[in-house]
Amino acid sequence: MNVFELGEELKKMYRNAPEGFKVCMIHLFGIRYFNHIIAGKFSSAELCYAAGIKASYATEVSKGVKLARYVKEN
Repeated sequence: MNVFELGEELKKMYRNAPEGFKVCMIHLFGIRYFNHIIAGKFSSAELCYAAGIKASYATEVSKGVKLARYVKEN
């Protein structure tokens, strides 16, 4: 996946998140797409820009990517 495809996925997950779960869904994005993010060497800031969400959410994407080493999605 390229940065724009990942950005679209992040945008969908963010916009479709239940009330009160937007940040959680950003973390889940980092976990779910960990392999693509690492393989493409994409920065969290690039992904937020491609998704059209606030740059401050880059920290949350980064947390999800780091969590992916320790957790699996059910």
